[in-house]
Amino acid sequence: MAEFLELEAQDGVRMSWNVVPGTKQEATNCVVPVSAIYTPIKQFPNIPVLPYAPLRCRNCRSVLNPFSIVDFAAKIWICPFCFQRNHFPPQYASISDENLPAELFPQYTTIEYQSPGEAASVPPVFMFVLDTCIIEEEMAFLKSALSQAIGLLPDNSLVGLITFGTLVHVHELGFGQIPKTYVFKGSKEVSKDQLLEQMSFFIKKPKPPTGVIAGARDGLSSESIARFLLPASECEFALNSVLEELQKDPWPVPADQRAARCTGTALSVAAALLGACVPGSGARIMAFVGGPSTEGPSAIVSKNLSEPIRSHKDLDKDSATHYHKAVKFYEGLAKQLVHQGHVLDLFACALDQVGVAELKVAVERTGGLVVLAESFGHSVFKDSLRRVFQSTDYDLGLSSNGIFEINCSKDIKVQGILGPCASLEKKGPLCSDTTIGQGNTSAWKMCGLDKATSLCLVFEIVKKDIPDAGVQSTSNQFYFQFLTYYQHSSGEMRLRVTTLSRRWVAGPGSIQDLIAGFDQEAAAAVMARLVSFKMEIEAEFDPIRWLDKTLIHVCSKFGDYQKDNPSSFSLSPRFSIFPQFVFHLRRSQFVQVFNNSPDETAYFRMILNRESVANSVVMIQPSLISYSFHSGPEPALLDVAAIAADRILLLDAYFTVVIFHGSTIAQWRKAGYHNQSEHQAFAQLLQAPRDDADAIIKERFPVPRLVICDQHGSQARFLLAKLNPSATYNSDSHHPGGDIIFTDDVSFEVFLDHLQRLAVQ
Repeated sequence: MAEFLELEAQDGVRMSWNVVPGTKQEATNCVVPVSAIYTPIKQFPNIPVLPYAPLRCRNCRSVLNPFSIVDFAAKIWICPFCFQRNHFPPQYASISDENLPAELFPQYTTIEYQSPGEAASVPPVFMFVLDTCIIEEEMAFLKSALSQAIGLLPDNSLVGLITFGTLVHVHELGFGQIPKTYVFKGSKEVSKDQLLEQMSFFIKKPKPPTGVIAGARDGLSSESIARFLLPASECEFALNSVLEELQKDPWPVPADQRAARCTGTALSVAAALLGACVPGSGARIMAFVGGPSTEGPSAIVSKNLSEPIRSHKDLDKDSATHYHKAVKFYEGLAKQLVHQGHVLDLFACALDQVGVAELKVAVERTGGLVVLAESFGHSVFKDSLRRVFQSTDYDLGLSSNGIFEINCSKDIKVQGILGPCASLEKKGPLCSDTTIGQGNTSAWKMCGLDKATSLCLVFEIVKKDIPDAGVQSTSNQFYFQFLTYYQHSSGEMRLRVTTLSRRWVAGPGSIQDLIAGFDQEAAAAVMARLVSFKMEIEAEFDPIRWLDKTLIHVCSKFGDYQKDNPSSFSLSPRFSIFPQFVFHLRRSQFVQVFNNSPDETAYFRMILNRESVANSVVMIQPSLISYSFHSGPEPALLDVAAIAADRILLLDAYFTVVIFHGSTIAQWRKAGYHNQSEHQAFAQLLQAPRDDADAIIKERFPVPRLVICDQHGSQARFLLAKLNPSATYNSDSHHPGGDIIFTDDVSFEVFLDHLQRLAVQ
């Protein structure tokens, strides 16, 4: 495992197979697809940033890299992707064996170029879109969180404000004398032209007869833009006074009805306004939503309270009347935002659903952030919002306007990307016929990305067969190059280039090589993204069955056994934890939608689709640490047997962090022993998991929910739901002080037993 982590520390890449199956047939037999999880702008302490433009191959446009073959005498380099011979330009005249440019250093497989004079002209833009159909108490929480956030904004950033309820209000912050707003009807769609006309953009400067209206350069005066988008340093007072005056939506709501909330219209007005004023700049629409949309084209439920909000069952039976129309609306919005290069961030805080499942497409295609909490007063929301704007060691490193491109050796094609990006529909020989996620392209738009954003690339090996062995040994490397062109948080444009080489193997003796290069954590993360994707797009898809079949095939291909003898079955250490990952993935919130609303499921999957391998593994198989008087903190098995009366357990399930006190510990705590000076050891024991939990919470986004509970208490369910049920209500093995789980689910031992029996057939 350690060598895969080293590769990730150098290039930000984890591949499921680090020795690649060399032919189409071999790759199919390996079951787990050849794939990579790549973090495009992961932060490296010593990455070189070169102050000049990259040197590109004149045939395939790939960038000069350490795997290029260089002829120093003739000043020629050969591209490893298309074997084109390229001449070095005059500025490389002094190149020699001893005098290499940084991009040819063997250790700099990941490098950044910063083109001088290419700084972005427009500062970052934040458009706050606030829901006012919420109760007074929530309104107060939201106002206080926002005024804090406004204080943290960079001084040069531009800020706009839209509030919505039954109607959409666009606030003219630049009009100092009195608060002034433009109002749009919530149930009616507004086109960009109508919007500009009604907001009197063309009073002083008439509308140009032809062409597209796009910012101060094309058709708008900068004064008219500055009415709605002001630098944070100038409008802080105006913005805070508008927020202070802000009231709950005044329209009366009958007792048997939901409030009229036009979320979609408000977002579409925000998108049109930004598209007209600041197209192509790093702008973010930050939507704060406190309930379901009931008005306009994006409604997810009618106003009558007698109609419940759609559940998973309704979606399966296709009886959710508003769902497809709303998704179609947000797909259109996503397309518009991607075209403009703008991001949609969603902060959904309500006890009921607000429509995250429908909004998912717009947030994910634009690379937006998403936070789901129960209330605007909850620490999950407040701390997450603060983290977005904070500039500390744990800042998110928000960047914008990214374009991600890929190049590979000719025997590899790209099926697509699962992750926060949108296809730019750049077709070419690299595109596979089968698509997964955002496919059929070799370039993607990433409107918003941060230093944790991770994409899952799925490849297809297209090589048919292997010629004789003599030829094979000369060029048994596959090459991959990832190019990320983005606007750094400092405002300058950068190009990050990562070039990888991986050995391929084929033929009878290759299985040991494949085993040695298998990264089971990366494979589990890829399988989780794949199964979530299939559950969303394939009708009648049975995820449990698909995962089980995959696992059985993997075990029968790579396991060590005598036919029809289950007790002889064993797996190499490279594969030994993979069955455990699949077991927990089958029980995880990504696959088991029972007990979760469609909004929660969409939220979990959106986060899974953008996180690194290490974080994805924690979501699939949470980590458990045990604290007791007898020993220091130590990892415990994720099993009900880990519970003991005199132990404290710390469960990190990514979205929730649980501190669980055994029954004896809980009794001592209630008796107040930790406050007595002679029981300092007990006070330290109670504090240790708190400190570790704080460390986890400090570096994670969205901020997880902290649950502190006692054995046999109602909140203990947060821990019990994640544990392997090795002791249930109908099993004999029960140790005193421990616990049992009331479930009919199979335990991991039974699962493994069945797996061995099926794998050896």
